[in-house]
Amino acid sequence: MKNALLVIDMQNDYLWEARKPKFAYNTAKLVDDVNTLIHAYADAGHDVIYIRHLIQNLPTNRLLFGYSIAGTPGAELYSGLDIVSKYRFDKLFGDAFTNRYLERMVRERGYAQLCLCGLDEAGCVTATALGAKKRGFEAVICERGVATVMPEKKVSKAREKLGQAGIRRI
Repeated sequence: MKNALLVIDMQNDYLWEARKPKFAYNTAKLVDDVNTLIHAYADAGHDVIYIRHLIQNLPTNRLLFGYSIAGTPGAELYSGLDIVSKYRFDKLFGDAFTNRYLERMVRERGYAQLCLCGLDEAGCVTATALGAKKRGFEAVICERGVATVMPEKKVSKAREKLGQAGIRRI
């Protein structure tokens, strides 16, 4: 049975040199790890699905957030990310499955397992894993392909929630 890799929020605003200081990810390592996963899944005949987090392009959002603003170069997938499929979905909330088109595709394709990677482990990756579980999908988190800038307390709490939900980290 086919699996899928969900590549979450690997966008310019979080990874390029012009990013805000709070997004202090190790871009080179993370992108290398995620690209390795992308090719492993694609080479094995599995689907690779790209997810972007978008914030509506409104003056207040540009001031309050200033990142992931719809229609800006920063909201695009990171230029160093390998793109191997046409499967791309946008989300407005942490849980990617709030995009009903993504949920429909996953149901129609009947994936045995969804492996999640990308950003941020204690944010959107956790929210998407829990959203997958809530909708009856088998989800795991690929440890090697996630990163976080969240405080350790928040990371521990997220991992605890995942464990309680039966979501493994592999």
